[in-house]
Amino acid sequence: MTVEILSIEKMKERIGQEIGVTDWLKIDQERINKFADCTLDRQWIHVDEEKAAKGPFGKTIAHGFLTVSLLSHFSEHFAIIPEGTKMTVNYGMNKVRLLNPVPVGSRIRDRITLSGIDVKSEDRILVTNTHTIEIEGKDKPACIAELLFMYFRG
Repeated sequence: MTVEILSIEKMKERIGQEIGVTDWLKIDQERINKFADCTLDRQWIHVDEEKAAKGPFGKTIAHGFLTVSLLSHFSEHFAIIPEGTKMTVNYGMNKVRLLNPVPVGSRIRDRITLSGIDVKSEDRILVTNTHTIEIEGKDKPACIAELLFMYFRG
């Protein structure tokens, strides 16, 4: 994990810059099936390998929300945190786009960019990071999402 602790001023200088790129993560059928079990989303395009082989992608694909759910995992690898932070909470998302399906057997990684800082008060700083989930060997990303974290200081 790479964590940088910076002043608000230094963080503002980094807006628009890449924070880091994660290692590749393989999306196998077991992961897809477990996600389907968790979410009760068992659409055939995700879990029926035989039927999916005859479908539009030639194999099963990961749920879009499986890809989105991995943002918290990827976020653990790279972060820029305001000085004096005592606690961090997931504050939600501004925008999520699922641009390209992730076929079973693919490897994905996350390219994270610091996108914005909003000082709400002396003790609360809202940070926006843009996550671009890439699929190995593909030009078009699987997902682009703006993820928000609220940092509490003091």
